[in-house]
Amino acid sequence: MARPTLEVADIFRDHGPGWREANRGHVSLGQLKVMGAIERCRTAALGGHVARCENTAFRAQESAMPEHKRLFYDPFAVSFLGPRLRTVSPLFHIPFVRLLLAHLMDACWPGARTSAIARTCLIDEWASSAAAAGMQQVLILGAGFDCRAWRLPALRDLPVFEIDHPATSAEKRRLIGELGAPTGRVSFAPIDFERESLPEALAKVGFRADKLTLVLWEGVTNYLTAEAVDTTLRWIATLAESSQLIFTYVDADLVNGSGRFKDAARARRAVTNVGEPWTFGFRPEELPAYLNERGLKLTMDMSANEYRALAMGARGARAKGYEFYHVALVQVGV
Repeated sequence: MARPTLEVADIFRDHGPGWREANRGHVSLGQLKVMGAIERCRTAALGGHVARCENTAFRAQESAMPEHKRLFYDPFAVSFLGPRLRTVSPLFHIPFVRLLLAHLMDACWPGARTSAIARTCLIDEWASSAAAAGMQQVLILGAGFDCRAWRLPALRDLPVFEIDHPATSAEKRRLIGELGAPTGRVSFAPIDFERESLPEALAKVGFRADKLTLVLWEGVTNYLTAEAVDTTLRWIATLAESSQLIFTYVDADLVNGSGRFKDAARARRAVTNVGEPWTFGFRPEELPAYLNERGLKLTMDMSANEYRALAMGARGARAKGYEFYHVALVQVGV
């Protein structure tokens, strides 16, 4: 399915007039000129083509915040943006443009940005705590362009194993190599699930299931089948006792279209339109028993409203949207 053509200029055109009206008297002439230039231009220099507002872009934007204000720092995120969005990324460092883009992104995708950055902050903290508690290795399932192996100090002395599709893994290795980041302790395990199993792929790169392992599984379960999630969790339960799993999921009521969540249809339509529909979710109240049946114990489960308030304080408590998104902390062994 072809991805829709969406540009930063389109966002400014659709929502800029309303923002200017709401802030009448508080927008300088220079700021108006910047907005006008972006709205008139469709070139890469002023936004280029943006197929979707990815978590990488959210991380890059948050990392451009002043040190005392940002929730985390991901110096790698900009390098993993598409070429056109990477061209416009210096604008993230201009306070007015950064604030305006945040407002416009939130208008286009309510809750997606605040959920993503607060979730990143929470998982960073949980992962760092797990490493400090004695984890001996890290396994990242569906690693994508996650760069925690390099950017989190707590993980820098641990062997890291990254599982992903061969094409994604190859692109990440290429970009990491261009950045000059050390890869000696990071093992990339590309896997074609139609040809081999997860244990088989990991065995090729020296992964040991008898070591205390921190498993990160972010932004993946909602794209899988119930069978694939079940199989993966049952395998994780065979890892060394007291290993830990951090994973994300969406509420099943979002997937089944119950209408319980505001803007749920909009969110489903957005991911479907880019060829990545959400196919699986858990009911939070059923998750503890589900995990227990598989030899796993739920330690913590936080919804977007909860982890936004925790990470962002009053600003996060006021944020709306993506209430269906959850982050769970799980321990191997019951």
